[in-house]
Amino acid sequence: MLTTPTPHISAKPGDFGKTVLMPGDPLRSKFIAENFLENPVLVNNVRGVQGYTGTYKGVRVSVMATGMGMPAMGIYSHELFNGYGVENIIRVGSAGAIQEQVKLYDLVLGQGACTDSNFAHQFHLPGTFAPICSYELLEKAVAAAKNLGVRYHVGNINSSDTFYGDHEGVPEGLDSVYALKKMGVLALEMEAAALYMNAARYGKRALCICTISDHILTGEETTSQERQTAFTAMMQVALDVAVAMES
Repeated sequence: MLTTPTPHISAKPGDFGKTVLMPGDPLRSKFIAENFLENPVLVNNVRGVQGYTGTYKGVRVSVMATGMGMPAMGIYSHELFNGYGVENIIRVGSAGAIQEQVKLYDLVLGQGACTDSNFAHQFHLPGTFAPICSYELLEKAVAAAKNLGVRYHVGNINSSDTFYGDHEGVPEGLDSVYALKKMGVLALEMEAAALYMNAARYGKRALCICTISDHILTGEETTSQERQTAFTAMMQVALDVAVAMES
């Protein structure tokens, strides 16, 4: 058990709710707190990674940013799970679609998270490990999405350590994106696998809900402003899951 404050979170014990929503963008964290939570209180701002706690439909809920990438998600989820007694972390982020049926602004619920990362090496596991979400959170997220009438997809996502990648001179059939596509992976993002592994290791629950911000196959994309504030359906689904976990 970590002592608090932790190296990267200045909050006091008890400052976080049982469920924490985690966007990558600190401004998305601020947006969620100011537009969805009642009486939000800033409980962490170390490195500008804003964390708030308030209530939603009478349930105490927190939201805190992670920044980008698995190392950052690994640090913050580890400290929340082990230092602050957080039980559920729901990543609310953006992703790039790699399947034709997945459209801009659709939600993708990450049942599993493939990865090219070496994050699992620290756990001294034989062979490979398949990071998966909490079925309890997933089931509630599907119910919330149906209730809100939101377009959603459930399946594998891919958590990558690289955003750009060097594809120059690589034949299309050998390109990793097309290899993932043919295996049915729905979308690309950069954090979920680390979150799922930490949740598995420490007996907690995790889920990644992403809004499709761009489409790798068509070239469609949203603006940075839209990514910050327009993904409200994803936010509402995640908050409804937090409420359902208290009932």
